[in-house]
Amino acid sequence: MQLLSYSSTPHPLPWPGQSPSVDLQLSISVGGPSVEALKWEAAEQMRLAGVEKAYAEHVMEMSRREMEVAQTEFLRARSLWERAREEVQRAHKMRERAAGMEITCLSCRHKFRPTN
Repeated sequence: MQLLSYSSTPHPLPWPGQSPSVDLQLSISVGGPSVEALKWEAAEQMRLAGVEKAYAEHVMEMSRREMEVAQTEFLRARSLWERAREEVQRAHKMRERAAGMEITCLSCRHKFRPTN
């Protein structure tokens, strides 16, 4: 198995004041079944990452929808609570009026009661 190979191409000697240059071409070559196994493992990891990403996106979308439904339900519940509170206040006012009328009526009856 050959890991590194290089070739050097000769260049003419530099002019005075120039530095010499060397052109190195490096390459890595690895062959055999281990490369195929690494490629397969990388492809499998990419496939699994894609599946996990799709699942995460699905869960995020479901969570977003559930949040929207929860917000809608909260607003509906708040509206119902406010209506119920208003009805209770109206009932208290009616009770107070009825109690006042009853006292007035009793006092009127007492006032206009025939004496024997």
